[in-house]
This record gives sequence, structure tokens and C-alpha cells, in this order.
Amino acid sequence: MVNENADTNAYLSHSHPGVELRWPASAIWRPGEPTVSKIGLADLRDAIAKGIDDFKAIPSHAIFLIIVYPIVGLILFRLTFGYDMLPLIFPLIAGFALIGPVASLGLYELSRRREKGLDASAWHAFDVLRSPSIGAIARLGLLLLVIFFTWLVVAQAMYVGILGKWVPVSLEEFAHRILATPAGWQLIIVGNVCGFLFAVLVLVISVVSFPMLVDRNVGAATAVRTSVRAVLANPMTMAMWGLFVAAALVIGSLPLLVGLAIVLPILGHSTWHLYRKVVSADEVI
Repeated sequence: MVNENADTNAYLSHSHPGVELRWPASAIWRPGEPTVSKIGLADLRDAIAKGIDDFKAIPSHAIFLIIVYPIVGLILFRLTFGYDMLPLIFPLIAGFALIGPVASLGLYELSRRREKGLDASAWHAFDVLRSPSIGAIARLGLLLLVIFFTWLVVAQAMYVGILGKWVPVSLEEFAHRILATPAGWQLIIVGNVCGFLFAVLVLVISVVSFPMLVDRNVGAATAVRTSVRAVLANPMTMAMWGLFVAAALVIGSLPLLVGLAIVLPILGHSTWHLYRKVVSADEVI
């Protein structure tokens, strides 16, 4: 009986990817879903290097400038007539991490085409709209948008709960209230902890799910389960990836968000190569 159980477990581990993972990874696995590989920091560095290489080969910063500049213009226009929007500037910038996977869909398609030796001109980014998984992409994208707007509502509620309905009359006054008062530091600490939880949620459900939907005709649930298993199998590596994304977004946001036109494409291309390292490329599901 012991030998039979051992043989059965060996068979399941070999033929059913995910069964060999400990709970809860094994609990969310379904038959036929792809194998999730363990990766290390060297793989992470290689994925980023390949992402930079893709960006050099397929300059797509102009597309993101079209997106970023109107946002910058809207913020500057609104600040011209008052500083009531200042409390939402940081949550908006942090929100790029929450909706970045949706904004990067076209970049995944370009990296996929370049990997296969196909024409990877920038306009092929829109080919993702003809993906067999476009319905699943739309549903998962809607989920991230809901999370993004929920984060903004929560951020506004935290601001009002800690600082009240106070509206700064100048940028200097706002900076002093946030950085030099106990209430301001309370808002920074609570806001960052809350933002971190939102970011972890999005990382777990989307780190490989969107590239997988671009690459394969699968459902949203399958893609999300694979993403969750990828994080559970590589917690430290994925944590480092999350820190890298956060640092890159901060750096890209400093010069009036314009740096995001370079940072976002590199992150998008790098995410594709991270997906390739984590999820087996030769499986058909």
C-alpha cells in the first residue's frame, strides 16, 4: 500500500504540473494548466536586460508620451485653479502600478512577435485587440480598473479621516503639513501600508496573467490561478520584482511623470520575459 501511494504521488507530480507544490498552490491548480518554474535573481536580471533590449529595438515611448502628457497637463491645469487635487497626486502616481499590466498589453504582443521573429513594428501593438482571449483580457482589465478606483477612494478617505477636509493654499503649505506634522506622518505611514496591500494584490493576480492571455487562448481564471502559483513558487524573486517596479515608477515619475514614457515600456517588455521564464513555453493547454 505504501509503495502504491508513493507511485501514485510520483505519477501525479510528473504528469500534473502544480500537484508537487505545497498548499495553497496545489489547492488552486487545475488539470491541464501549465507548469510553473522556480526562478532566481539571475533570471530576474536577464528578464530586465531582455526588456531593455526590446525597448531599444522597438521604441514605443511615443505611445506612452501620448498617454502621460495629457495626465500631466490635466494635473497642472487643475493646480492652476487650486490645490485641492494635491492629496490625490501621490495616489494617482502609485496607481500606475495597479493599472500598468493593462497599459502594457500591446508591449507584451510586441515582445511576443519579436521573440518569434515576426514583424514587431509599433502598430502591431494593437493586434492584441484581435487576441482569442480578448474577452478574458477585458474582464481582468476591468477588475484592475475597479481595484485602481477603489484605491483612489480609500486614499481620499484616509486623507479626510486624518487631516480632515483641509485644502492647502500652496504647495509649500501642503509639503509642510505632510512632512512636518504628526498627522502628516500618520497619513504617510497608513497610506503606504494600504497602498502596499493593493500593490501586492495586483502583483499576485497579474504578474503573469496578462502576458499569458496575450500568448494563449485561456480563460481569465486560468491565467489568474497561474499567476498566483507563480508568486507562491517564487515569493522572494517576485518580491524583488515588485520592489524593482515600485522603484522604477518612482524614478520615472519625478520629472513630471515624463520619465514614465521610458520606464513603462521597459517594465512591460521585461514582464513578458519574466512570464516566459516562469511559465513553460512549450506547453499547449
